[in-house]
Amino acid sequence: MAAPKQTPVDKRKLILDAAVRVFARQGFHTCRVSDIADEAGVAYGLVYHYFQSKDQVLDTLFLQRWDVLLEAIRETDAHEIPAREKLEAIAGFIIESYRHDPDLMKVIIIEVTRAANTFGAAHLGKISEAYELIRGVVEKAQACGEFRSEIPAEFAAMTFYGAIEQMLTGWIFGTLAQDDEAYERAKAHLVGTIVDGLHA
Repeated sequence: MAAPKQTPVDKRKLILDAAVRVFARQGFHTCRVSDIADEAGVAYGLVYHYFQSKDQVLDTLFLQRWDVLLEAIRETDAHEIPAREKLEAIAGFIIESYRHDPDLMKVIIIEVTRAANTFGAAHLGKISEAYELIRGVVEKAQACGEFRSEIPAEFAAMTFYGAIEQMLTGWIFGTLAQDDEAYERAKAHLVGTIVDGLHA
């Protein structure tokens, strides 16, 4: 029996998945479009059928994943639960994202959010949306007396996200233990460190 014919969406996803592996393994700036095509097992020209450049491939990977993160934060904040539980859920979502797809998270952190002069600068507004949503969680907790009001909400949000990103960086570069126990411990330690300092 012949294998099912791939649809255009399947091929586009195939190229994106291959790009994640190539970017994670070789680095965005050192790889070529032909490397992505080889990894995906498709013709060189097919990559250009879906994407104008490897820059657009990286943009697509980042925006797809970042929009998922932003929606997860919004959905979490919509629940009537204590702010600590909201921040635990947000930290847990990001850590689970890394556990599920470490290569993609590596690409997003190394090639976008920490690339201050290139993709990071281009997507600063989008990146800042995450900080703003987390700041909103903190501000509401401060308004109801759950969190201390003397700590600026913007600073608390940056500290919270910065701690998560630094932890992910430790996993990416192999300086922190990586196993199920380590991931669960990281969730508790991160939230305990940040939130306990905010609690009124």
